[in-house]
Parts: sequence; C-alpha cells; structure tokens
Amino acid sequence: MEQFLFFLVAGIALISAFYFVFARNPMYAVLSLIVTMFSIAGMYVLLNAQFLGIVQIIVYAGAIMVLFLYILMMLNLNELDESKKQNTLKFIGVFAGGILLIGMLGAFRGVTENIYAGPNIDHSVGLTKNLGRLLFNEYVLPFELASILILAGIVGAVLIGKREL
Repeated sequence: MEQFLFFLVAGIALISAFYFVFARNPMYAVLSLIVTMFSIAGMYVLLNAQFLGIVQIIVYAGAIMVLFLYILMMLNLNELDESKKQNTLKFIGVFAGGILLIGMLGAFRGVTENIYAGPNIDHSVGLTKNLGRLLFNEYVLPFELASILILAGIVGAVLIGKREL
C-alpha cells in the first residue's frame, strides 16, 4: 500500500511538473509548481524523512512560491508579450531538452540492478531526533560556524540599510 501511495504521489509530481513546463499562463504554471513541491514533500514523508518534507513545504512551497507569485503580479505579463517570442528561442529550448533527455538515457543505460528496497529497512533514518543528535554531536562546529556567518550577514544588512542621521 505504501509503495502504491508513493508511486501515486510521484505521478502527481510528474504530471504537475510537465504542466508547469507546457502551461501558457504563468500563474497556472506557478500554481502547478506549488502542487509539484507539495507532492515532493509527500514523497519525503513517505520515505520517512519528515523533516525534509516539512522544510520542503515551508521553504519551497511557502516562501519561494509566494515570491514567484509576487513577481508575476508585479511584471503584469499578458498574451501580447508571449506572441513576440522568437522561434529561435523555442528551438533552443527544444534542443536543450533533447540533449538533457539523451544524457539521462545514457545515464540510465547501465542500470541493471533491482532498485526496490529489501526487507531490512531502517525506519529511523529520516527522523528529526536523529538529525538533531547528528547536528549537535558530530557536526556542532560547522553548525555554529554557519550560525555565526548568518549573524554576520544580518548585521551587515542592517548596517548597509541603516540611514545616516
């Protein structure tokens, strides 16, 4: 049942991703990208990586998609702008997609192993408790250095944005 649900969510992700690529209306494209992000988060949850699923929803489906929608509303795109695109740009896009397809087929050509998981699955791999234990035990120095780097960036942004009195 779990495998069927995973493939269902993966199919929804693929269909909404293809709709994003081929949609004419940019608002519908961004909304289908949001569906793609939610379905990817669902796949993370089904793979027992709950933390990644929640971060996927908060960061990508929440923050970045809101920024995309805001930019689209600010640009005020209309159908007259779409008709001005040249055919050479469309040809370059199709050519680049074909090259990507050929590269992916070449990468998968040598795969002959069974990709399904066996019965010995560790269900505690993606839990937040294990991630926290790993971050604060083994990787505490890089974690704290990253927080100092973020703090320095915040202080620099405040100093640059501060108005002289």
